[in-house]
Formats: sequence, C-alpha cells, structure tokens
Amino acid sequence: MNRTGWHGHAMVRAASLAGCTALVLALTGPGAQAHSPSHHHRDAARQTLPAGDGWASHGTGTTGGAAADREHVHTVSTWAEFRAALADGGDAPKIIKVRGTIDAVSEGCAALAAPGYDFGAYLEKYAPETWGLEQDLTAEPDDSPEGLRRASADRQDAAIKVNVPSDTTIIGVGRNAGIKGASLQIKGVDNVIVRNLTLESPVDCFPQWDPTDGSRGNWNSEYDTAVVHGSTHVWLDHNTFTDGEHPDSAAPTHFGMLYQQHDGELDIVKGADYVTASWNVFTEHDKTILIGNSDSESTAAGDRGRLKATFHHNLFSGLVERAPRVRFGQVDVYNNHFVAETGYSYSFGVGKESQLVAEHNAFTLAKGIGPAKILKRWNDSPLTARHNLVNGKRVDLIAAHNAELPDTPLRSGAGWTPTLRTAVHPAWAVPVLVGHGAGAGRIR
Repeated sequence: MNRTGWHGHAMVRAASLAGCTALVLALTGPGAQAHSPSHHHRDAARQTLPAGDGWASHGTGTTGGAAADREHVHTVSTWAEFRAALADGGDAPKIIKVRGTIDAVSEGCAALAAPGYDFGAYLEKYAPETWGLEQDLTAEPDDSPEGLRRASADRQDAAIKVNVPSDTTIIGVGRNAGIKGASLQIKGVDNVIVRNLTLESPVDCFPQWDPTDGSRGNWNSEYDTAVVHGSTHVWLDHNTFTDGEHPDSAAPTHFGMLYQQHDGELDIVKGADYVTASWNVFTEHDKTILIGNSDSESTAAGDRGRLKATFHHNLFSGLVERAPRVRFGQVDVYNNHFVAETGYSYSFGVGKESQLVAEHNAFTLAKGIGPAKILKRWNDSPLTARHNLVNGKRVDLIAAHNAELPDTPLRSGAGWTPTLRTAVHPAWAVPVLVGHGAGAGRIR
C-alpha cells in the first residue's frame, strides 16, 4: 500500500472510532507539547529536546548544537560540504543545515570498485554447485574475487561513513532535504540531534556471499542508515527512514537467495544510552531497528543498565521486522502507528534481558495478519503491553501471542514504569496524529 493509501485509510479509521475528527486535529495544535518540540527558539535549527520528552531528556538533556556560534553554522548541499562541516571546529558546538538531497554515492557503485573486481567472476567462482556450502570465504587471498570484493567494500566504507561529533545538530532545510546512501555514525559521543531529513538507506555495493549461513547460504550486507554506538543523549526527530529508490522488492536473486544490499535503518548498540526517536517514519525495510547487538556475555557487560530508548509518535509502515528488536534496554514505545502489509514478520522482538513497555499504540494489520504476530519471543523476558489497538479494537498483545504460540509464552510485567513522557494520546487518535505529523518536512 502506498503512503497516500495508508494515510487516507488511517484517517478514516481513526476518525470513525473517535466520532470527531476535530478533536483529533485539536490534539496537534500549539498546546500539544509532544508535537511542538521547543518553544525556546524560533529557529528550528536551535530547538532543543523538551524536558521530559523520552529517555534523551534524562539528566543533562539533549541540546545538540543549539549553542553554536555563527562561525559553526553551516548550510551544505553536497556530500563533500557535509563531511567538511562535520569536521570543522573540532569539539565546538555546530549546526549543519542540509539543503536539498545529498548523495553520498553520486557516481554509483562502479566508482567504488577496486581495480580488477568483477562481479561475474565472483558469481562464477563461488557458485554453490562448484564451491559448495561447507567452506566460507574468509581464507580467500587478496587477489581472489572475494579478496577484491573485500577491497571494494573497504573503499565504500571509507566513502559513505561519517562520524557525527558531540554537540551537533543536523537538520534539513524545508520539506525536501535528505541524505542518500550514507551511514551516520553517532559513535562514542554525547548530545546529538538529527531532524527533518529523508534518509535513504545506503546500498551495499559489494555484499558478501557466505555459503555456511543457513542451510542454503546467504548474502550479508553492511551499513546501517544511522548507528548510535556507545553514545548518549541522541534525539532523532521528524525524519523519514526509507529504502527509497532501492527497495528489496527490486533486488535480484543470486544462488537462489535474495541479493541483500541493506542492513538496518537504526541501530542503538554497544552501551548507547538515552535516546529519543519521535515523529519519524520508518518504511520500506526489512531489519529496521536493533537495540543491543548481541546476547554474548562480553557484550552484555557494557549493555546492562544502558540502551534506554523512547519511541513515540512514529509511523512504522511496510516493514518486515525489528520495530524494534530489543536486548537489555528499558525501551518505551508509545503512541506509534504500525501498518503491517505483505511480507510482515513481527514488530516487537523480545530479546535477552529486555525490558520493553509498549502502550497506547495503534496497529493496522492487513487481511490475513493476526495480532499474535506483533510480538516475537527471542528470550524469556517479561514485557508490559497495555492499551494497544489492533484494527480499532483493544487487544491484549501478550495474551494473543500466548494463545497462538503456547510453546513460547511471554510474561507480563517489564519491571519499570516510564515517567519521561510528554503528551500521551489515546490509541484511537494515533493514526491521524502520526499521519498528520510524522516524517521529514513536517516540523512545526
């Protein structure tokens, strides 16, 4: 279903449930704090996260580059300018305004290939009927097709990844600002804001074939759209995360498997903490949001007590899974609209020691998709799921899951109660509110 289709459908459904569209629209007015992020600055580039707005407001709060002086306010319209602006001024607060759409791979994948790399030769060398499925490719020498693929991947890694420093605001100008093909690395820093951008997922130009992945082998790709890695106080607001011109549905098949060229849209990993994602659109993607990247004890030591994140007033549409998948963190998911279509697997992944609270959300499920699919148990971690609507009806998501999947039951009670929330709207109003206000180009 295209965006116009679900938007209209959501408005009709929510308005009929409410019986009064005017009441819903009133909730989006100037008095709705959740929809008006800050009243302290007229300039959206200097707006800060309101007090009490999710985990990113905890402690010192999140102000990004609001304190930047004039010398550290940049307007950029090319990838080179964007990279230079991020590096300018060292640790000084900075504001980077993005005008138009910046393409990190404007010259195409071929420009990133190492000399001698040939995809046809790669397919011929590692075809399962000749190479088999018993041995991976890690021992292949540098001059082999896999070695040249690795070299090509290194070139892309250097070209599309950028490190976002502390005390930075990145914001789109107007309604049509965006970044294509880049991976924003918010790594080991504090106090970052990213707003009002259409972020088109990077395409891995050189995925790796792993014959030993599963019973038939698999293609594995790199590059998340945004990675919050060991960072604190990060606010992602009014962005649109999408596969855009390169959906998985258009990807070819090689060796009988989808030639997967996407990784995640947003990862929050490696001890990251205090993140708020509000009024975003996450659409047209498979593995969408990962919170905590491993069950291993070596990783757990840095993740326990961290990975606290809030998701509110976001649209999750046309996705397969991970909206989000959670390990360890206290994650608050409220007032979001989930639209599940063909290919849907699940929304909430309940992982190791996760403490998920999912309340006052609305789910619009296509025919043939039942509410039992909304939750996916990866580990026996209790969660709180209350006051959620599925196709306009109140549904106990845990009970629905347990009734259909009694061998992998979920337990109720996340063990904590969220307090960092602004306006909490009734679930029936959420489709209209989110449809009216979420995504790039809709900052008020």
